Amino acid sequence: MATLDERAIQGMLPHRDPFLFVDAVLAYDLDAETPWIETRWHVRPDMDVFRGHFPGQPVLPGVLIQEHCFQSGALLIYLQDELQGMAGGTPVLTKVEDARFRRMVAPDTTLTTRVELTDRLANARYLKASVRSDDGQVARLRCALALAEPTS
Repeated sequence: MATLDERAIQGMLPHRDPFLFVDAVLAYDLDAETPWIETRWHVRPDMDVFRGHFPGQPVLPGVLIQEHCFQSGALLIYLQDELQGMAGGTPVLTKVEDARFRRMVAPDTTLTTRVELTDRLANARYLKASVRSDDGQVARLRCALALAEPTS
């Protein structure tokens, strides 16, 4: 089980700066009964979003924490499909359920996220994610990503 850096991640995800919210893949297990991946995102203090959310006391919007989870889940899907020799499409969000936020995320915080693949149905992948910082649990959610065919 190898770790992956940002360059390897960019080889799998279509996202780029300023909308790439995974810095590294720390670990993964594709052969587990419930396949999982653990990722890291250091929330840079120079992100443009902090200029307006909330000036003087910047807080990372929850929707960006969710996007970090979706990107982490997409990496898990890419790695698993590659292992199985499947040429999948691009994972796109189709559902979010039970998103819960436990604490605010300030600039210069490092998030560590574990995403587990809980089910598959046709081209849909069902995932659950848990996000932590040094201060404890930040968020958790369930979501579904579907493999969309590439557009021409």
